[in-house]
Parts: sequence; structure tokens; C-alpha cells
Amino acid sequence: MGKFGGFGGGMGNMQQLMRQAQKMQQEMAKAKEELAELEVTAVSGGGMVEVTMTCEKKIVSIKIKPEAVDPDDVEMLEDLIVAAINEAQKLADEETEKRMGAFSGLGL
Repeated sequence: MGKFGGFGGGMGNMQQLMRQAQKMQQEMAKAKEELAELEVTAVSGGGMVEVTMTCEKKIVSIKIKPEAVDPDDVEMLEDLIVAAINEAQKLADEETEKRMGAFSGLGL
């Protein structure tokens, strides 16, 4: 009987762990919802191109200043757009890590 004495309190601890896991799942779901709506904005070319996207990496808008449009140098504009998108993705990743990092490795 002494061998099994530790099991009496085990069920209470298991229920507490389950409640904590459910709470963490709820918090993680809320954080994902917030990230879906959170937007980041990045610029390139000293503000010539501006890209806004959600943290789910959906582009919301691209703004290009008229002076960035040079018909003789379309390649530069393309590079500015790519640079702004890449920076926006980096910002989205950083924001996602900041908000979701606490949940990593938990398997939830």
C-alpha cells in the first residue's frame, strides 16, 4: 500500500496540468488571431517604396512615390519593391516570434 500512496494526489495534479494546457492553448489561439490582424510596414529607397503586410505575410498595400518611377530604370523600382517586401517579412517574423515564442517547444 505504501508504494501507491503517491497516486492519491496525482489526479489533482493531472487535472491542474490539463487546465494549464487548455489555458495555454486559448492564449496561443488568441495570439494567432492578433497576429492575423497585426500589420507591419517596411520602406526601402529612403521611403520611395512602402509595403504593409499582416504577420501572416499577406500584403495589404504597396505604395510607390511617383519619383521612384523611372521608365529608363524599371529594374531599380523592382529591386526597391523586393527589398521592402523582404523587410516587411522580416518584421512580421520578428513580431510572430515575440508573440508566439513563449509557446514554442510545447507541442500545442
